[in-house]
Amino acid sequence: MATVDLKSLHQLAAAALRGAGANPDMADSTARALVYADAQGLPSHGVSRVPSYAAHVQNGRAVGGAVPRIAQQRGGAVLVDAGAGLAFPACALAVQEAAARARAHGVAFAGVTNSHHFGVAAYHLDALARQGLVGLALGNSPAAMPAWGGKRALFGTNPIAAAFPRRDADPLVIDLSLSEVARGKLMVAAREGREIPLGWALDADGNPTTDPQAGLAGSMLPMGGAKGAMLALVVELLACALTGAHFGFEADSFFTEAGNQARIGQAFLAIDPGALAGQDVYLERVETLVAAMLVDSDVRLPGARRAGLQQRASQQGVEIPDALLAQLRQLANPMAGQA
Repeated sequence: MATVDLKSLHQLAAAALRGAGANPDMADSTARALVYADAQGLPSHGVSRVPSYAAHVQNGRAVGGAVPRIAQQRGGAVLVDAGAGLAFPACALAVQEAAARARAHGVAFAGVTNSHHFGVAAYHLDALARQGLVGLALGNSPAAMPAWGGKRALFGTNPIAAAFPRRDADPLVIDLSLSEVARGKLMVAAREGREIPLGWALDADGNPTTDPQAGLAGSMLPMGGAKGAMLALVVELLACALTGAHFGFEADSFFTEAGNQARIGQAFLAIDPGALAGQDVYLERVETLVAAMLVDSDVRLPGARRAGLQQRASQQGVEIPDALLAQLRQLANPMAGQA
């Protein structure tokens, strides 16, 4: 393992993506989001994704020259078309529009269509929380979970995140995948040759498995059984039916280099507390609840662990596997290996 400072890691990841054909804005915004994930202790959504993203751009699964645009808008609602590019520039535009429209209308819904993997869902809410807005983010992904009672992967793992700003403190950040675990954890286990616990996934025949490769070829189990499967359905409908994006079963896996353009969807909800009970009342209510939670000394506020890891990473850097670091350097400077 090698320790890399965040600035250097961002520059390396961005260079690797540019080398694959991503335009400068796409490469920069994508690298920033992936380094954020590594800094927060989420390597399954960090720069380990760069090689697959780069391959998708090179193979046309993602359009490296895409520039997001507003495709539809009315009042507090706006639809952003990602143009089949990597998701991050389009999500940034959607969040920017959601913030402005929430200020104007009290609440805003920004959808993203024709998109790609959007990484850590909570990442996109940071800009909203910094402005004192409550934010929700959700998105679908290629089919990974069956409908309840089924065996065929139909829904994505479909993450949901929420951020609630606080007075003079880090926001409360809730971020969860609707599968028992994020599918990226199977990818990491497969790469490292480790087994996974029973209860995470089914193989292609619908049998429980401890083999991450078999789980990736089969389906993930929803958290909470039928309740998790129903929430995944809600996300598919909000992120895809409203935006015109592909459902999970219409998008090929992100874990293969070949396949179709995913063209999946994301959605962001921004709420201005000032339009309801008021900013001061909202902040007082949040702090009252936080104080009640912390009466129990074993309670840890959501987002606190990630924030602590990020602060440490900003000072000390993050550990990156040697093989991955070499791969990133090769992508960033392909001619070096031919010298």
